[in-house]
Amino acid sequence: MLSLILSVVSSSLVSIVMRLSTGRVKFNLGMLTMNYIVCTLLSGLFGGFAGAFDLSSPLTGMTLAMGAVNGFLYLAGFMLMQTNIRKNGVVLSSIFQKLGLLVTLVVSVVFYREIPDLLQSLGFALAILAIFLMNYRKGGEKVGSRGALIAMLLACGTADAMSKIFKESGPAALEGQFLLYTFAVAMGLCAVCMTVSGQKIGGREAAFGILIAVPNFFSSKFLLGALESLSAVIVYPVFSVGTILAVTLTGVLAFRERLDRKQWIGVAVILTALVLLNV
Repeated sequence: MLSLILSVVSSSLVSIVMRLSTGRVKFNLGMLTMNYIVCTLLSGLFGGFAGAFDLSSPLTGMTLAMGAVNGFLYLAGFMLMQTNIRKNGVVLSSIFQKLGLLVTLVVSVVFYREIPDLLQSLGFALAILAIFLMNYRKGGEKVGSRGALIAMLLACGTADAMSKIFKESGPAALEGQFLLYTFAVAMGLCAVCMTVSGQKIGGREAAFGILIAVPNFFSSKFLLGALESLSAVIVYPVFSVGTILAVTLTGVLAFRERLDRKQWIGVAVILTALVLLNV
């Protein structure tokens, strides 16, 4: 349970620091590249370098392939998170990011037969309802910026599901390498995007990149640790609801973000859904 609590704290800090970087960092891709450089180094220092370059083993090759897919999803999720924070604020962005747990729950049910009970199924349905509630204005007019929220939900949810897939199908001894490959691939892809777009890593990009990287790495590490002793049907709802509550309070109190009545109703429905998913 301690690993789960620490993963919530770390995940919340990532969103909060990204919100603080808005308007203070000129080159977003430079900041993300620094974030992944530090995450790669941390994952290596925590055991990822051992055997990481010995690709003769089929298990290492499988871990590399899974890490590469995860790295692409991590980068896509982070870039979409930045876009959404600028357009929709940190509260709504974090809510939709954590609703990615729906993807993980589908994977757990379909592939690993972790069947939810009646209350958990009701929670799943409420979460879907909340997405539609917060994605449309009165009269059914779709909000243009919400498309990025849905895309982030899918990218982040699939990335979280990759952790579950690795826990179930990947070699446990190579968990450190899985994180190393994930962050190294994300770093490489981000560096290419940064170079092509003409961005760079300045002083502020480096500082905020490091501040994001530390909780970003430990969020992934602690989440994997929580999955070792707890079911995904428990881990992901608690992980999500804890992060949503922490970020929502911070966004409203510290950043003076305001939600309209429909959005507050959506938040309440989502929190109810996540509690039911955890029963």
